[in-house]
Amino acid sequence: MKKEEKSLVVEALADKLNVNNNFYFADISELNAEDTSALRRLCYKREVTLTVVKNTLLKKAMEQTDKDLEALYDTLKGPTSIMFAKSGNAPAKLIKEFRKKSSKPLLKGAYIEEMTYVGDNQLDFLVALKSKNELIADVIGLLQSPVTNVMSALQSGRNILSGVVKTLSERSE
Repeated sequence: MKKEEKSLVVEALADKLNVNNNFYFADISELNAEDTSALRRLCYKREVTLTVVKNTLLKKAMEQTDKDLEALYDTLKGPTSIMFAKSGNAPAKLIKEFRKKSSKPLLKGAYIEEMTYVGDNQLDFLVALKSKNELIADVIGLLQSPVTNVMSALQSGRNILSGVVKTLSERSE
C-alpha cells in the first residue's frame, strides 16, 4: 500500500471514529471462512458495521480524533476488527450471541458515549448497558407513574364524592 493510500485510509478511519459514539475492537482471527461469513451476516442484520483494519493505521486514526482513546492503544495487538453501531450494547449482544457457537470474537475494548472499556471481561457489563433511548423511556415511565396514580385516585374519588352528595341530597328530602 502506498503512502497516499495509507493516509486516505487513516483519514477515513479518523472520520468514522469521530462520527460514531459507539465502537468496539474485537479479535475475529482464527474464524474459518464459514464462521466469518456468518458473523458478517449477523452484523448486517443487527445494523453493526464490521471492518478489519491494520493496527498501525488504526492507531494513527485514533490519534487524529477529538476523542480520548489513549486507554485503547494497548488493545492494538494482534488482529483487530472494528464494530460500529448506533446502539451502545448492540455489538456486545452480537458477540455474546455468536460466542454460543464459537470461542471468537473476543472483545478487546470498546468506546461508548465517551467511556472506554478494556478487556473481554467487560462483555457482560456491556450487554446489560442500556442505550440512551432506553434510559429516556425509563425516566418518562417513572415520571408518568405518579401522575397516573393521582389521576386514577381523583377519578375514583369523583365517583365516591358524587355518590355521597347524591345520598345527602336524597336524605334531606
